[in-house]
Amino acid sequence: YKETEELRSGFQTAALAGAGPDIVYGPADQVGPFSKMKLILPLENLFPADTLKKFDQRALTYYEGHLWQIGDRIGNHLALVYNKKLVPNPPKNSDELIKIGKQLTKDTDGDGRIDIYGLVWNYTEPYFFVPFLGGFGGWLMDSAGHPTLDTKATVEAFRFIVALRDTYKIIPPEADYDMADALFKEGRAGMIINGPWSWAGYKKSGIDFGIARIPKITKTGLWPTPMYSPKGYSINKNVSKEKLPEVVKLINYLTSPEVELRFTKVLGTIPSRLEAQNDTLVTKNPLVAASKYQLEVCRPMPVRPELRAIWDALRPAYQAVLGGNMTPEEAAKAAQKEAEKKIAEMYE
Repeated sequence: YKETEELRSGFQTAALAGAGPDIVYGPADQVGPFSKMKLILPLENLFPADTLKKFDQRALTYYEGHLWQIGDRIGNHLALVYNKKLVPNPPKNSDELIKIGKQLTKDTDGDGRIDIYGLVWNYTEPYFFVPFLGGFGGWLMDSAGHPTLDTKATVEAFRFIVALRDTYKIIPPEADYDMADALFKEGRAGMIINGPWSWAGYKKSGIDFGIARIPKITKTGLWPTPMYSPKGYSINKNVSKEKLPEVVKLINYLTSPEVELRFTKVLGTIPSRLEAQNDTLVTKNPLVAASKYQLEVCRPMPVRPELRAIWDALRPAYQAVLGGNMTPEEAAKAAQKEAEKKIAEMYE
């Protein structure tokens, strides 16, 4: 197992050198850069149209007219996970979220340190911030790949996260992924924002949990919009002609309903094959059904290569707001400027 970033750079280096694994598996946003660098093969002529029709079309990742990735699951998106013992009914909007959060956040042993938080999540990372950007009516880029960070929506979303921490004090002063995850597993957080990859760990830790939509932003009346991204398989351009049929056969097997449903059973993922989506493992599973309900208001993760530049520009600006080193307005302007600069450099 490799972290997404490590896998990405490792595959890139190996494929450029004429080597690397035959198949690369990961989220759809790597497709843009990999296809631009000619590291992966177009798939539309390797898989017949009849086969592709059997998939939820959200699982097939096209870019610039070619199919580059076939997903074995759709979604892979954030949702609100709540500990039923602490939060019997999940909040429907941000006002309720704050109210429940305030009731739950407390120092139980009187040592001056908070022992239980209302809400925890990896909020310092842009990917985990993005749902709220959508909830205030904004987004990272337009359809042409131009960054859209210097907006009122970005400023308001920055302010909202800071308020959860500093005004309402319902989230930890700082949190990374592992810390938030551990607090939830230990029963020291009422709610966490996380994806389906985390559910198996919560089951194992014995938490009785439910899944709900990230609460609607009261001020705008909009649902937060986590990104959804299929996870799937692409083929290394270095695969020999002789080996290619075997590689295609393996992808057909890995995306078969039987194999996809094995993952659904263990991880609660939403399978990409339409036949598998109609299986009772999906339709009768309350976690998967709730995850599909969240998916209805998610937005697709852009596969354009510009996304990388936008993440890299947003991260330091957003973290400067959290660190008190920039105002939300300054950060929105700085992120926009930096994203434009990075994108210009990409195309020099």
